Parts: sequence; C-alpha cells; structure tokens
Amino acid sequence: MPIKIAAPSVQSLFLEMRFSGQKVATGTGFLADSKIGTVLITNRHNVSGRHPQTGKCLSATGSVPDEVVIMHNQKGLLGNWKPVLEPLVNENDMPLWHEHPILKEKGDFVALPLTQTEGIECYKYSLENNGPDIMVGPSDYVSVVGFPFGMNAGGALAIWATGFLASELDIDQWGMPIVLIDCRARPGQSGSAVIAYRSSGMVPMRGGGAAAFPGPVTKLIGIYSGRVNPESDLGIVWKTSALKELVDSIS
Repeated sequence: MPIKIAAPSVQSLFLEMRFSGQKVATGTGFLADSKIGTVLITNRHNVSGRHPQTGKCLSATGSVPDEVVIMHNQKGLLGNWKPVLEPLVNENDMPLWHEHPILKEKGDFVALPLTQTEGIECYKYSLENNGPDIMVGPSDYVSVVGFPFGMNAGGALAIWATGFLASELDIDQWGMPIVLIDCRARPGQSGSAVIAYRSSGMVPMRGGGAAAFPGPVTKLIGIYSGRVNPESDLGIVWKTSALKELVDSIS
C-alpha cells in the first residue's frame, strides 16, 4: 500500500538560522507566491534574532543570523529533502526580507524572496485563497505544523501540535491582525503554519449548514509567533489577511 502524506506535513519547512556558518537557532517557515516569485514566510524574530517586542538579542551568544538553511522538498522525490542556504542580509548588512508595509517591525512576520529554487519542489500555501470557507470559531481545533525543539516526524516532515482557537477569528486582538490559540507549542515552532484541517466528510461551513468533502480540506489561519508569556499556553497567530497584505506589497 502506498504511503500517504498529508500536504501540510511537507508544506512547513525546517529552518536553521546561522551566523557565519554557525547555528544560532531553529524555526519553521512556509512558501507563498509573490509578484517577484516564491517567498519564504516566517517570523521576523527568526531572521532578525531579536525579541519582537523588546528588540533584545535572543541568542545567549549575542549572535544574530546572517543566513538561513531551508530544508526544501526535493523536486520529484516526495520524502526527500534538499538543504538550501539563503542569505538574510546583503553586503551592507541590510535585511533582504520584506516587512508588512504598515506594521513594519511591529509585525512578527516577514517574506524572504528565494534566490535558489533549482531542484526543489515548492508546495506553497495560497494567500489569495486560503482554503474552503469552513467554520472555525472559538474552541474549534486547529494545528500548529512545525518543528518543536528542532524535532521532526521523520526525515524533515513537520510535527502537528493541535489545540483550539481561543478568540474570535474576525476580531483583531490588541488592535492588531492577531488571533489567539490555546496550544502547547514550543520553541522551534515559530513561523509554523496554523491551519484548520479536516480529513473528510461533513464539515460545518461559515455561511451556515455543512458541506461534504471527499478528501482533506485545509484552511490557513495564519502564522504562529510564540506564546503570550512563558507561563501560558496561549499563542499568538498573525492572520492570513496580514500575510497577504505583506506579500501583495512586494514588487
């Protein structure tokens, strides 16, 4: 019997942030389309190496990353991976990533244009159409698909940590395009895709009623950014709508 792999397991990509070739931290990202080509979506604190609120250096060594190794899916060989090195800064130490046009550094998410795509398979998330309009409300389950503590589920397959939506999806938390989840996520999952995944069957729809799906359906909720504080399992998710605004601003 052929092995079946859920698409989100390969859409989330393992990241290793480096400074001068030395590992600084690990994280997660995923791919999307932009007007200038494929971009990596991940957290700003992953690529900047600094706390999103305080600006404090996250590494105990005081190093901030200048490059990232992305563990891409190998082209035409599902279940095989290819590490690709991408620079994070140019020769003048200026960032190569793009920030949200209004939120700037206040938004803990960025888009890094890929410069090396030969030999890789790009399983992208669509920010234009983030999935069927299924009902996702408070207490409905969602998954954070990434790499806690740099761990994987075999090869470079992502691990699914599942929790619950903890706030109203249509309401912006703290006046920002943020929704909260209640999930036991951990370091390394920063930058993970947060999704509502339903395997098949009858699924409640946002407009009322239910629809039958013969196979899996996935709705991208946004990108995981970390816990509200170290004592809580409440996590911050920047909404897909904000990610789309960022990507649409790239030219």
